[in-house]
Amino acid sequence: MKKILTGNEAVARGAYEGGLKFASAYPGTPSTEILENVANYKQDLYCEWAPNEKVALEAAIGASIAGARSMACMKHVGVNVAADPLFTFAYTGVTGGCILVSADDPGMHSSQNEQDNRNYASAARVLMLEPSDSQESKDFVKLGLSLSEKFDTPVLLRTTTRVCHSKGLVELEDRVEKDLIPYQHNIRKYVATPGNGKVLRVQLEERLKAMEDYSNSAEINCEELGGDEIGVISSGVSYVYAKEVFGEKASYLKLGMTFPMPMEKIKEFAKKVKKLYVVEEMDPYIENHLKIAGIPCIGKEFIPAYGELNPDIVRHSFFGTGADNVSVELKATVRPPVLCAGCPHRGLFYVLSKKLKKIIVTGDIGCYTLGSAPPLSAMHTCFCMGGSISAGHGAAKVLNRAGSALRIVSVIGDSTFFHTGINSLMDVAYNKGNNITIIADNRITAMTGHQENPGTGYTLMGEPAVEADIPAICRAVGIKAENIAVVNPLDLAEMEEAVDAALAKTEPAVIITKWPCILKKFSDQDRRDFDLAPKKCSVDAEKCTKCKMCMKTGCPALTFAGTALINADSCTGCGVCRQVCKFGAIEEVEK
Repeated sequence: MKKILTGNEAVARGAYEGGLKFASAYPGTPSTEILENVANYKQDLYCEWAPNEKVALEAAIGASIAGARSMACMKHVGVNVAADPLFTFAYTGVTGGCILVSADDPGMHSSQNEQDNRNYASAARVLMLEPSDSQESKDFVKLGLSLSEKFDTPVLLRTTTRVCHSKGLVELEDRVEKDLIPYQHNIRKYVATPGNGKVLRVQLEERLKAMEDYSNSAEINCEELGGDEIGVISSGVSYVYAKEVFGEKASYLKLGMTFPMPMEKIKEFAKKVKKLYVVEEMDPYIENHLKIAGIPCIGKEFIPAYGELNPDIVRHSFFGTGADNVSVELKATVRPPVLCAGCPHRGLFYVLSKKLKKIIVTGDIGCYTLGSAPPLSAMHTCFCMGGSISAGHGAAKVLNRAGSALRIVSVIGDSTFFHTGINSLMDVAYNKGNNITIIADNRITAMTGHQENPGTGYTLMGEPAVEADIPAICRAVGIKAENIAVVNPLDLAEMEEAVDAALAKTEPAVIITKWPCILKKFSDQDRRDFDLAPKKCSVDAEKCTKCKMCMKTGCPALTFAGTALINADSCTGCGVCRQVCKFGAIEEVEK
């Protein structure tokens, strides 16, 4: 049976067919859909959302040690969080096969940086596979689980946005059930003390040599011989681009396993062609391996060192020409992303935007990062998951010591607070900071597509769960109860009162803005706890003074054409614009 699947769907299918028993992940584009699709097979395996990527990998490690085939999935920056256990796991090796999926994002479609995680494989010394399409995404998961057990190593499956989200025809097979490998105590293998680690380091080098021998003979590192003028070495989706550009006249060495690199096979291939090109996105990873081995090649002299590739870029890089296509000039309006109409974060950032002369807002990763965009412009930093509170603490300490009157407000989402924000807030309380932390609780992990988290009351598999109590957590790490407020962010008076009260304090304070994401599929609990009845707002043109104050909310449902106008199809009746209007020109109307 064949089916059209995205790369992420194919990874999930490969995990199912390969006998996987445990999967954990933290959602992050472009990897999110892997675990969402693994959940479709929950009758045969267990899967969960973890609070962060480090926890996801550590749980997968535990499942492997217990004898199960396991997998952890994350986007490229998530591997930075998971790197701590990864590097040691390479030393200890596995019991059941274990795969770490790193979904890289060339071109930064939805990421704060553009890192090339192929470098993690060589740095951590773990076997790496790179699929180029959906069929290989499925096949390489199954192969990776097998190789993990064969070579006693975790396997890094490195995909990219284009592979994750493109669709292709995939041949489906039945699941091959894998029994648990019987657990045995093995302190020397799994307790990474310095004494044991020194022995494990030697064994790791022996495994690497065996993996390189395999890489030189592996069918997934394959030659496609055409002419002898040009040879191309590539991997992943870059191979597809190269094949489209150079055609059948060139010869190709397509690398499916890129660590350890098959250097003997590469050397033999290089002898068969007069000129050798390396086509790869981002870092000169393959190219550097070749040049260290003394193999002349051409790569980043022509190919861009950053950004996502496509056939036109490859063609222009080597031949100075574009595709032979019909040229069509499109004049599209630039539409930067904005907070949705009815977004509960709008009220929060509108209030903060009124206080920018006396505050710095340190921000985090999430939908609320859009609070940095005009006209709100009420977020001034954004680095990494959980970094807002820590960065705010450091900034507050130096400003306070310098006698500055500027105050720090740190904004973080609910899922991000669970991810790594709790430790940061603990740091503020422990080290007597005074920044104000605003936890924007919209009752879901919204930016990545509405995944459950420890605060939503449900698991990935749809089961009711214990709901993490954010105020209680804040108290537990040292924030005084009287310095914690829970507010409706769409009530501007309530929101501003809470911010002003926090600014008046000399101790650390927390404001929890609690209202569901407007796009969320509301649960029974949501409908019970919040007034979610459908509403609309409308402008009375006779009362409108054309002051444009409502436009400062940045709501996409609002436009101005001689007078303020509200698009009834977009408006959700959140009421922020109505509260901003000082002349009563905006009123709530029946839907």
